[in-house]
Amino acid sequence: MRRMLYHVKVLFATTRRILLQLRHDHRSVALIFLVPVVLLSLLRWMYQDNDRLFDTIAPALLGIFPFVIMFLITSITTLRERSSGTLERLMVSPLGKLDFIGGYLLAFGLLAMAQAALAGAVVVYGLNLTIEGPEWYLYVVAILGAVLGTSLGLFVSAFARTEFQAVQFMPALIFPQFLICGILLPLDQLPSLLEAIAYYLPLTYVVHALQSVATSTTVTEDMTRDLWVIAGCIVGAVILGALSLRRKTA
Repeated sequence: MRRMLYHVKVLFATTRRILLQLRHDHRSVALIFLVPVVLLSLLRWMYQDNDRLFDTIAPALLGIFPFVIMFLITSITTLRERSSGTLERLMVSPLGKLDFIGGYLLAFGLLAMAQAALAGAVVVYGLNLTIEGPEWYLYVVAILGAVLGTSLGLFVSAFARTEFQAVQFMPALIFPQFLICGILLPLDQLPSLLEAIAYYLPLTYVVHALQSVATSTTVTEDMTRDLWVIAGCIVGAVILGALSLRRKTA
């Protein structure tokens, strides 16, 4: 019990330290909270005369924009911890890898929740997005998508040595998912091999869930499955991130 309380204390201390650091990083804060809103507002402007097309595209992008931004912010920030020697100094203490990963996940997860909630509120109430399904499901998927980006960012940061290499994971890991996740072309219209691959990619389930809530009046079994798959991918990425975490860059 005492050991568990210690790990909880360390977890919250790590989370607090990260949030305090980010508070002074105004550009990162602006990137997290303002960019999704600006991009969605630009989309609304583009389709100001076509509400139906906006209602079709905007839900999926509400999941994609926070996912991509949280992936970038988390992977780069975690890499800085290693390259600056902060992680190496922390790991000399009783701080474990899961404590470190958990602290980062909690800190950026809170930011991801706030980011997705803000973007969702803006797109629904400010940009007049119309969906058939329940609004709470839209928010839940958007938040899970942002947290998924955070967990994947934590995972891939272990394989980068510089911030430039961390950014390079975008075209290697994110862009292929974007192309075949179902937003550009329905999955059943993809070549059979690409369709099979798409079902193994987490962004596919984020997009499918958000597209479904736009057209379905109730939460279907497939939509519930999407939530569980996204949550499972988050847990898997966190575990792999903890196992592959290195104290410093080579």
